[in-house]
Amino acid sequence: MPSKLKVLQVIPKLGYGGAETGCFDLAHYLPENDCSSYIVTSGGELLKFIDKKKVKLIKLPVQSKNPILILFNAIALVFIILFHNISIVHARSRSPAWSCLLATKITRRKFVTTFHGTYSFNNLIKKLYNSIMVRSNLVIAGSNFIFSHINKNYSKYLGLKKFLVIFRGINVDYFDPSTTLEKNENQLLEDWEVNRDKKIILMPGRLTKWKGQEVFIEALNLVNKELGHQSFYAVVLGSDQGRDVYSKKIKRLAEQYRLTKQLKFIKHCKNMPLAYKISDIVVSASIEPEAFGRVAVEAQAMEKPIIASDIGGSKETIINNKTGFLFESGNAQSLSQKIIEVLNSDKSKLKSIGIEGRKNIINKFNVEKMCFSTYSEYKKLLN
Repeated sequence: MPSKLKVLQVIPKLGYGGAETGCFDLAHYLPENDCSSYIVTSGGELLKFIDKKKVKLIKLPVQSKNPILILFNAIALVFIILFHNISIVHARSRSPAWSCLLATKITRRKFVTTFHGTYSFNNLIKKLYNSIMVRSNLVIAGSNFIFSHINKNYSKYLGLKKFLVIFRGINVDYFDPSTTLEKNENQLLEDWEVNRDKKIILMPGRLTKWKGQEVFIEALNLVNKELGHQSFYAVVLGSDQGRDVYSKKIKRLAEQYRLTKQLKFIKHCKNMPLAYKISDIVVSASIEPEAFGRVAVEAQAMEKPIIASDIGGSKETIINNKTGFLFESGNAQSLSQKIIEVLNSDKSKLKSIGIEGRKNIINKFNVEKMCFSTYSEYKKLLN
């Protein structure tokens, strides 16, 4: 085993998604444990937060699915691995994983992959392309749901490789309700043009059909029918990322249900703990399974009652009726009833749910645990 572990993580872009923040957190954890840390990426918003004294950053066009660029990246990675004497290459997405596989075969270094999502496939070619994520020496699944998905769909590619679950984690010091300032909370309320005279229901997530914004809006309409209009404020927080047609569709739906005075569409929020803090209820209404479900975890860490679809990762991260609530996926009636239940709950019950939720995340889904588990597996792999 080399005297010093050197880990190179490869990811298309360093944005604010779960895979990206996991890569970022691990990259800064490794140097604190006497490991050299490297990231190869094409760019992204998180680049400006990287501590250059701890993490060596190398830019390559690893976001591309072009076969010529995949080959170019593989050759570039060979030189990087040999020049820096990299011990382990860890890929977090499919196209760069193909480059990493070629590079690690040539350099005879250990190859690790993290399977972050379910990756759709409708033909054998696409499935073969996806299978790169289980062709490494060590395959990490981000949840038990993803573990089962891999076993069901990719078992023939797995062989005898090591395959395990390491739950994704969040920074519980960052997502901590005690760290927000009241003046900042008031400013955000003012920016969003809502106030504290009614309960605020928050639905974070990019605007895309599978995230369930339509179900959420339909559920709000049903809540209004039962409780009367103007009984709450709601915020859909997320960018459409160029999905103009879908964005217009859900806004028209809100107008159709006369929700325009109650429902706000906010594109961005740089301070997500603050967004959770000013909210009374958080909703994750995905109609397709979340690989992990970061919203559910972040909401619990912020001691907020979370209502989430009963599919995918949320079933693992939420203890139903103790740290949050599950509703029938895609069923607006089921979601509306849960919202009404929480709106009508007394403060002591909601406080208890919040406390238990934060305990749940600290014990099972904190970033320190994720990083330590990954680091331990790296050492085992080299031994």
